[in-house]
Amino acid sequence: MTLRTMRVLPAAACLMILAGAMGACKEEKTATVSLDVKGDSVPTMTTHAVTSLISDSGQIRYRITTDNWLVYDEAQVPMWRFPDGLYLEKFDKDFAIDATVQCDSAVYFSQRGLWRLDGNVNILNTIGEKFLSQQVFWDQRLNKVYSDSFIHIERADRTIEGYGFESNDKMTRYRITNPTGIFPASDFNPGREPDERTDSAADSAAAPALPPVKTLPRPKKPDLPPKPMK
Repeated sequence: MTLRTMRVLPAAACLMILAGAMGACKEEKTATVSLDVKGDSVPTMTTHAVTSLISDSGQIRYRITTDNWLVYDEAQVPMWRFPDGLYLEKFDKDFAIDATVQCDSAVYFSQRGLWRLDGNVNILNTIGEKFLSQQVFWDQRLNKVYSDSFIHIERADRTIEGYGFESNDKMTRYRITNPTGIFPASDFNPGREPDERTDSAADSAAAPALPPVKTLPRPKKPDLPPKPMK
């Protein structure tokens, strides 16, 4: 055996081993794992520590600040969820703040342009009026805010309480469906009936004490909200 033949043999052996390995790989069956992921339970996007500007019809209208933002674009009812609280500022066409909204959790139904705000909902309008409730719906398409829950409104001259209300989205024109008390701002004290009332509608019922602050339980899958009051 010549020196040249001895040099060629190791190379030929390597080629044979490699060819055998490739053949073995071809004979193996490829296993395919199919994951059945439901869009209602798994978000398509999760973002933490968010401060974001949101546009509407090509114009910046909102600024959102939240710890966790979950997007469910593949859900049966597409939505955004804010399970750990939300602070939102609404801008007018001149970028002045129309209103601010703060709540313990929120859901935005993206196809309907509808917000559901839950737990310690605190809304402040441009003239300093404060609206407190446990659940509020905000329809962007109808430019309407509404609720059937207890509502507490603090104005400069009086405090108003009742159940159910409807307002424009600037919170400057509103009505309470079932008012339970209207009190002078100087006399209002939660849990105690004031000595004077400034509106005869309040004479029919004593105002209940402002309920203790509670956080509503977070549903696994939000139900569709009711239709706005006409």
